[in-house]
Amino acid sequence: MKDLISLHDLTADEVKGLLELGIKLKAEQKSGKEHHILKGKTLGMIFTKSSTRTRVSFEVGMTQLGGYPLFLSSNDIQLGRGETIYDTAKVLERMLDGIMIRTYAHQDVIDLAEYADIPVINALTDLLHPCQVLADLMTAYEHKGKLEGLKLAYIGDGNNMAHSLMYGCAKAGLDCAIAAPDNYQCDAQVIANAKEDFKKSGRELILTNDPVEAIKNADIVYTDTWVSMGQEKEKAERQKVFMPYQVNGGLFAHADSEAVFMHCLPAYRGYEVTEEIIDGPHSVIFDEAENRLHAQKAVMATLMG
Repeated sequence: MKDLISLHDLTADEVKGLLELGIKLKAEQKSGKEHHILKGKTLGMIFTKSSTRTRVSFEVGMTQLGGYPLFLSSNDIQLGRGETIYDTAKVLERMLDGIMIRTYAHQDVIDLAEYADIPVINALTDLLHPCQVLADLMTAYEHKGKLEGLKLAYIGDGNNMAHSLMYGCAKAGLDCAIAAPDNYQCDAQVIANAKEDFKKSGRELILTNDPVEAIKNADIVYTDTWVSMGQEKEKAERQKVFMPYQVNGGLFAHADSEAVFMHCLPAYRGYEVTEEIIDGPHSVIFDEAENRLHAQKAVMATLMG
């Protein structure tokens, strides 16, 4: 691992190692043990997309590891004013020990990683969200005691979350079912990559437009907002198309009786999920949000430590 761009790039053992380290770092932090793994090191955090969980978890995580987090919005750096990614990468590598970027275009992250001789972490693009899925898998392990052989059902838009969940499930040994409406299915190249990963793992990938088929006997039920940043003009149409994919009591009843509910947040109650589910006994959304901190500490410690 030089960078974390996509979970598809990692081996199953690398994913397992990150999850085990995240669990270890979390337990030690809860017990009061301090870490100085990244003492004297600086992480540059580039944001062209705003976020609550991403900024807080990386800043706090870097601090807990003994390093220094440097927040860089698109208004703070010349990249937002037309400087090339190449020039930005070559300058930052001289001053930083790692770069985290949360942005729109996935190619920007690929280019940044190619040009910079320091680790680059993909904290979200329109195509992928690998850091979130590491936290999701960590949360599933905490609540289920295992990952191998579980089934995760994702209901909703075939977006960056659906893409990274497919990759993550394949690497960690879960079956994965994705239910998305026609014209909102996952990216064709991501599906092809995921099918390769599932063939290697021996687990099952189900792609359907039927939410009941997807959620049947699922151990983990997952959804995401129907309207991501940059899609605001499509809000009314998307709400109309996705309403049959709402995770509510009737749909959730088809999952395993001990199923847990996950959402990467922010959530819009009454749209992609009802209050009875997201605020009910099956919901683990705040454990999931907390684990962004510890899973990302594992990534930073592995790449920069």
